Amino acid sequence: MKARTVIVSLLAFALLWLFLRGTDLKLVWMHVQNANVTYVLAAIVFVPLTYITRAIRWHYLLLPVGPTRFRTAFRTTVIGFAALTLLPARVGDILRPYLLARQEGLDPPATFATVVAERVLDLMAVLSLLAIFVWGFADPATMPAAALASVKVSATVASAITVVLIGLMWVLATHPERIGSLVLAIGRVLPRRTAERLAQAARVFSGGFAASRKPRNFVLAVLWSFPVWLAIAAESWLVTRGFGMALPFTGSFLLQALLVIGVAVPTPAGVGSYHAAYRYGMTTFFGAAENQAVAAAIVLHAISFFPVVIAGLIFMVQDGLSLGGLRDLATEAREKELPHADEVSILREPGR
Repeated sequence: MKARTVIVSLLAFALLWLFLRGTDLKLVWMHVQNANVTYVLAAIVFVPLTYITRAIRWHYLLLPVGPTRFRTAFRTTVIGFAALTLLPARVGDILRPYLLARQEGLDPPATFATVVAERVLDLMAVLSLLAIFVWGFADPATMPAAALASVKVSATVASAITVVLIGLMWVLATHPERIGSLVLAIGRVLPRRTAERLAQAARVFSGGFAASRKPRNFVLAVLWSFPVWLAIAAESWLVTRGFGMALPFTGSFLLQALLVIGVAVPTPAGVGSYHAAYRYGMTTFFGAAENQAVAAAIVLHAISFFPVVIAGLIFMVQDGLSLGGLRDLATEAREKELPHADEVSILREPGR
């Protein structure tokens, strides 16, 4: 873990250096001071809306797993995203469903699987909005032709992959026994205990995708994915406009797709990678000045991460949790969110 922390820290520093290379820090600070405060404050309003809509969507994915209070879904969502920023190895993705499962008495593996389903829906929404921009609103006269063509090809391929993933969610939800049998068959080349555990994991995970068995629940979860990402797009659009840069609202769909790639780089809170993605998007596709884009990236990153960290810490204190306690819970969650090999008897009971 220490070696990983050192590598991730070095990566963050390297990306920050690339992000700031060639910029005039005095001009960057001047742009920060001259930013339109009204736009920036308006962007902050959309931060809680992002987590409220996430909690509503999660509620629909959790319905087949068990009843869930909105308050619990919202608070654990905020704590989970705060943990993603404060703790290494993306433990927030493990902690969030585990905390909710403990508080609501739900099955931890099935609850964790709903977070996996969320990621698929996030990808679908981001790529759908990206496709809307590149195929409907991108202006070839003002954007570099080669870069725009590359984005169109990437969006098309990624959208096809998303369709396959959604199909896989449906198969996992509607044919859990077949999935378990298939994994067992594939697992014949593996040790028996390993194969049985993988098969049981596939069956239990299918419970987390069960929302796709109910058309109404699944459609509502899909539809609520768009307010989530429209709120995130509004944050970046308002901050960008606040720094005096020209960006159509639909252009923020392209920008947020790049930011998603930036956040995927395993640096703490996306430090360096998030900033570099924003700078690249604004200077390459929308003709922004380097120093302006750097200043806006710093402020947008702060707005995106600090409020949820502060709210998450408040909720943790109220729930009697600490960062050390979250680390212990993450270890416990890793053990309980995947089924053990001695639970494979469920595999032999068709219909359950």
